Amino acid sequence: MSNESTLVTADHFHYIADRTTGEDDFLRELREAATAAGIPAIHIAPEQASFVQILLRAAGVREVVEVGTLAAYSALWMARALPEGGRVRTIELSDQHADFAEAWIAKSDVAERIEVHRGAGADVLPRFEDNSADACFLDADKGGYEGYIQECLRIVRPGGLFLVDNAFAFGELFAETPTDPETDAVRAFNDTLARLEAITGVIVPMGDGMWVGVSDSSA
Repeated sequence: MSNESTLVTADHFHYIADRTTGEDDFLRELREAATAAGIPAIHIAPEQASFVQILLRAAGVREVVEVGTLAAYSALWMARALPEGGRVRTIELSDQHADFAEAWIAKSDVAERIEVHRGAGADVLPRFEDNSADACFLDADKGGYEGYIQECLRIVRPGGLFLVDNAFAFGELFAETPTDPETDAVRAFNDTLARLEAITGVIVPMGDGMWVGVSDSSA
């Protein structure tokens, strides 16, 4: 047995995706409708969403806070992983995206488990009570991540689950001259989270890279 890590390539990503529970017809139709409505196709990959479901179920999560609703694709995946009475509170800045998300949530099998909160994450998160969630998922403006994670440390109970998307900076993490203006913000956040003593985390190479962490249970 080798102690060397296996280099993850595009072939590995496809191999994983082919062997992971995929989206159903409803979620596929949602994606197609979102594209037709002009909503950016920047939702998480189906295999990544399936992995998130596994984490939520394994951790016994009932309450999730999400920053970045977009078309509600990830919110629907997460809500389906929660027990009866569970809830996803998802925050969306764009009224267009929130309108679309609410319409599709209403047609889903988990409509009673999802609340869309309109506004900027920096404005909405302070309204949530301390220790009122078991997990958070950040997938919004990357420059806001550091502020969001600090608010979520208050909102998510000790020992709770922290999930943060786009750790690979849209594939430009190591680019000398990145084209995406948020790349530097992702790099800075990755360094911050790696040093944050309140959370023990690891970047999982799925989708565009996702931080998976747990907070200090003694906090």
